Amino acid sequence: METKTSNNTFKTLNPTNTKSLSTYTYMSDDDVNSKIEKAHQAFLKWRLKPIKERAKVITAIGEELQNYKSELAELMTDEMGKLLTHSLQEIDTCTAICNFSAEHAAQVLKNEERQLSNGGKGIITYSPIGIIYGIQPWNYPAYQVIRYAIANLMAGNSVLLKHASNVTGTALLLESIFKAAGLEDGLFTALVINHDQSDAIIKHKLVRGVTLTGSPEAGKDIGAKAAAELKKSVLELGSNDAYLVLHDADIENAVEQSVIGRIYNNGETCIAAKRFIVVESVYDTFKEAFVKAMSELKLGDPKDKDTDLGPMARKDLREKLHEQVTESINKGAKLLCGGELKSGNGFYYPATVLDDVKLGQPAYDDELFGPVAALIKAKDETDAMRIANDSRFGLGGGIFSKDIDRAISLAETHFDTGMVFINSFGLADPQMPFGGVKNSGFGREHGGFGMKAFVNAKSIILNK
Repeated sequence: METKTSNNTFKTLNPTNTKSLSTYTYMSDDDVNSKIEKAHQAFLKWRLKPIKERAKVITAIGEELQNYKSELAELMTDEMGKLLTHSLQEIDTCTAICNFSAEHAAQVLKNEERQLSNGGKGIITYSPIGIIYGIQPWNYPAYQVIRYAIANLMAGNSVLLKHASNVTGTALLLESIFKAAGLEDGLFTALVINHDQSDAIIKHKLVRGVTLTGSPEAGKDIGAKAAAELKKSVLELGSNDAYLVLHDADIENAVEQSVIGRIYNNGETCIAAKRFIVVESVYDTFKEAFVKAMSELKLGDPKDKDTDLGPMARKDLREKLHEQVTESINKGAKLLCGGELKSGNGFYYPATVLDDVKLGQPAYDDELFGPVAALIKAKDETDAMRIANDSRFGLGGGIFSKDIDRAISLAETHFDTGMVFINSFGLADPQMPFGGVKNSGFGREHGGFGMKAFVNAKSIILNK
């Protein structure tokens, strides 16, 4: 986490032991403006490079991430508390994104030709537009950055980053890694800035697009500010993803995947399994096995190989989560395991399961950004899908059923989310679009979609 030490400086803290990590100083306004100008000048050169040349640099970034893998993983764990094994997996995902982008960019961004109705010829070209500003959260300190930065660099844009202050070290190390890979100075810039400076960047004439990953409240704020400047935005916001356990589910697999889906990354994931909607016929069987598995998870040092669950990233996040649990219980939910604040150093919160979760409780209505699972009983498949869609969010979700064709049909026709996972818990795949609907935001990344998020689809028309 981070703590403010003065108007111009702040410290980062290790959430495992609350010890100070580093002290940082906010950049001056003049320094920020200088970096924006440098990013624009770098863009003017980069945009003219053939895609094959850009791809070589992007591939090199993926390789350099592996060269820095140990150092970067240790830093991410120190700054926000994720298991070291998860930090290492995150870096592998980042390299996979680089490789996919480099391999497929030429096909995704190639010109399209069309015969026009008047006998003429049309050419559609996907042209880079300039500086893309990213405001990113702390929960996946490398992946959140790589996800938007690589796609936009591949498209020919330059990138600015405002990372969450508690992972400032990761932001600056990523900038060093990009440069070590041969990326020209100015094409990727990590800014150490405050909120007022961030708002000024959105207004800056050289900044052409804004992308945010964060809460719905932050999305509304940043989206409105970008729209006021007539600038496109991509918003990936929170969710309370529902995972449906149907009557014919493999219960053992459903329990195993559901536990992973709730506690992966210490439960601090937007696209995580959060509401478990189980049909009545298998509810008690699933509940018994799920609670047993959750209650046996080991809370501890995220660098210890035997640890299942590390600390939450910040003290205030743990306090908010506990308030949501307490309020849910006060409104009728039953506590089946966990739910008690751990004493001593570190911002730990135990794996927690709530039963009898209903409308009006935070566990039903809101996003619980930590290792807390909500169990909801449904009468049948139709009722389960109704409950799943009874949410203002729509990022991801899941279905456990042995009838794969039926599960696919439900996912295609009825699940009102951007992503659906069948018989497994999933995060992100570089080959598949990533994003949500409703209060989970708009726009898509990955699968080639991110490369076209901030380009000019330009029409060139040749008359007969």
